[in-house]
Amino acid sequence: MTFDDKSLEIPESMPMLPVRDIVVFPYMILPLFVGRDPSIKAVEEALAKNRLIFLASQKEITEENPTAETIYEVGTIAMIMRMRKLADGRVKVLIQGIAKGKIEKFEQHQPNFVVKVTKIEEPSITAPSIELEALVRTVKENLEKIISLGKVLSPDILMVLEDVADPGRLADLVASNLGLKVFDAQGILETVDHKERLRKVNDFLVKELELLAVQARIRNQAKDEMTKSQKEYFLREQMRAIKSELGEQDSKGEEIEELREKIEACQMPEPAEKEALKQLARLERMHPDASEATMVRTYIDWLVDVPWSKNTEDNFDLDRAKAILDEDHFDLKKIKDRILEFMAVRKLKSRMKGPILCFVGPPGVGKTSLGKSIARSMGRQFVRISLGGVKDEAEIRGHRRTYVGAMPGKIIQALKQAGTNNPIFVLDEIDKLGSDFRGDPSSAMLEVLDPEQNFAFRDHYVNLDFDLSNVMFLATANILENIPQALRDRMEVIQLSGYSEEEKQIIAKKYLIKKQTEENGISERHIEFKDDGIKSLISNYTKEAGLRNLEREIGSVCRKVAKQVAQGDDSKVVVTAKIVEKLLGPAKFLDEDDLEKNEVGVSTGLAWTQFGGEILYIEATKMKGKGALTLTGQLGDVMKESATAAMSYVRSHAKELGVDESLFSEFDLHLHIPAGAIPKDGPSAGITLTTALVSLLTGIAVRKDVAMTGEITLTGKVLPIGGLKEKSLAAMRHGIKDICIPFRNIKDLEDIPEEFRKKLNFIPVKSITEVLDVALEKKISTLKREAPSGSGDKSRKKARMVAGAA
Repeated sequence: MTFDDKSLEIPESMPMLPVRDIVVFPYMILPLFVGRDPSIKAVEEALAKNRLIFLASQKEITEENPTAETIYEVGTIAMIMRMRKLADGRVKVLIQGIAKGKIEKFEQHQPNFVVKVTKIEEPSITAPSIELEALVRTVKENLEKIISLGKVLSPDILMVLEDVADPGRLADLVASNLGLKVFDAQGILETVDHKERLRKVNDFLVKELELLAVQARIRNQAKDEMTKSQKEYFLREQMRAIKSELGEQDSKGEEIEELREKIEACQMPEPAEKEALKQLARLERMHPDASEATMVRTYIDWLVDVPWSKNTEDNFDLDRAKAILDEDHFDLKKIKDRILEFMAVRKLKSRMKGPILCFVGPPGVGKTSLGKSIARSMGRQFVRISLGGVKDEAEIRGHRRTYVGAMPGKIIQALKQAGTNNPIFVLDEIDKLGSDFRGDPSSAMLEVLDPEQNFAFRDHYVNLDFDLSNVMFLATANILENIPQALRDRMEVIQLSGYSEEEKQIIAKKYLIKKQTEENGISERHIEFKDDGIKSLISNYTKEAGLRNLEREIGSVCRKVAKQVAQGDDSKVVVTAKIVEKLLGPAKFLDEDDLEKNEVGVSTGLAWTQFGGEILYIEATKMKGKGALTLTGQLGDVMKESATAAMSYVRSHAKELGVDESLFSEFDLHLHIPAGAIPKDGPSAGITLTTALVSLLTGIAVRKDVAMTGEITLTGKVLPIGGLKEKSLAAMRHGIKDICIPFRNIKDLEDIPEEFRKKLNFIPVKSITEVLDVALEKKISTLKREAPSGSGDKSRKKARMVAGAA
């Protein structure tokens, strides 16, 4: 076939050269470097014939061996003007595009492509329309603007364009100089219509103009006083603008999308999600290096990490829960029943407010470990925060985000740590909250621990309502009086008294010995604890209400045995009282010596301490004087007042008690409570002091096997006391069987384990006269009964009935 006025014959079949990263347009002259063997063979075949070769672009630039399916159908018929072989085996050819063509058929694939080509004829233009003329002018003007903004093009391009009248050729010439992507350039090549082709080229020119305008604006902004950081900012902005124009997603965009997916996935309440998306939009508009961007990103991370809707399913198997609580803790019946009651109600009613319990008791009685057991029994997560020494309100409610380094408060932080919105949340040492100029944390806790408010708890940092009503709060404290009244009112207080020696012995056998032998690498074949050895550890080496020191002493014994085993001695050590003294040295604490006989002026009282119950021997003596009363033994104000009340009662009832009234004017009286170095106070020694005084002044000895506790009034009534369980067990340890207790304390006998109640004889009394009848060796003949005859016997009988029923 012939081609235009030059009469160039274009054969139907010709060799094809696939080109990787460029689209060759008609009339385009450019060098190509050919390195693949099939491509070199195609060049050689074309040179051997008529120098004509078909150039088609690959769809995939990286493909090394293209196939018919991965090569565009439309390409350019070109003439090889010059060829030179290079030293590295490649071939450099200079080609000129002649006309567009379309592959009709692949006639040969090996050793090189040979294709059947149909030439694409350019449509003829009889008379150019106004729209087409406008497009031509617009393209030329935009190209001039691009060159003026710094786009590097061939210096002769504008001169060449002036001589080009054909719209199609103009479009091809401009497109070939813009450096377009293969896909975009191929689209222009395949467009036959002049007008449509010019319009596409103009669109690319407009985009290029916008990109160059952004670059120019950035350059102008960064031109003055260009510092290192400003230079980096300019380069990043330039890179971002380029990527944006090219449609490429940058790392910041990926990060934004990742955050958006997290926000959608964490199922926030509507207000929280709205705020999170608002802050995300702000972050998207900020530069990554801006200081505020870091703050916003951190805030969004916190919103995403807070467990708005994540919770754990409660295990409502009450038998399993009871077994776990019994396995982990001895006794503590009230607390275990309260937890089982809560689980039972939750089983019947799915939506209810979590209880807010406060365990109050001395150190080491298991308040915090109870929280772990409760979490295990219910199948919930466990989280704990310590409030001891917290003085800043912001530690509870968080800091406002305007502050540098602001963070949420301990409540939100702990919930993030738990990962659920219904954990067992232990507020340790709530009685040790402080306050200073930064606020009062206990006031902030009012909102946290109020079921009517905590469904909308607002942390200053998060600044959104969070529902705490699903959380089960457990507070712990040593001293209830140190907790502000308003805060105490919001909690259900459960008292944990100290363990008796008998309870400690049981706990040591069931829990502590097993734990310490495992922790120290020994077993039952290396060590065996006898009852007297455990008792010696409890009474002679510890003085505490809890179990921490006892566990340490047991651990100390186990370590000494472990050392023996490590040295090769595998014999079994049987820990008795003598072995304990041999391993740990002399006893650290000694009990009060028991009275050997009934004595005048010496009565046995019972006292409660944070380490448990103790007995107190109150001694009274008289010497020549004028009736003064001396008190010694580091007595507190309450106990001093009790002694004064006792003295007043005895003096006012001297005749009834058989006391010579002249004694009060001729003798001074002295009351002493050993040991003198230990402070003593409390409202339960009144009847003991009175008994000692009456015994001294009447000369009647006090029975050594009777202990007593109770306060006295000026009329001789006996008032109720606390700590009856601990006091009773202290009396039992010293071999005392009869205990005088206030009549109104009969109800407290139920707190004493049944096996201990059976060993003791509780004598409830309403007045001091009943106490004296029991405590003194013989009754005072002149005593006038204030209570009806036989009231003491009836009371004792009733107490025994209550004890037996309990």
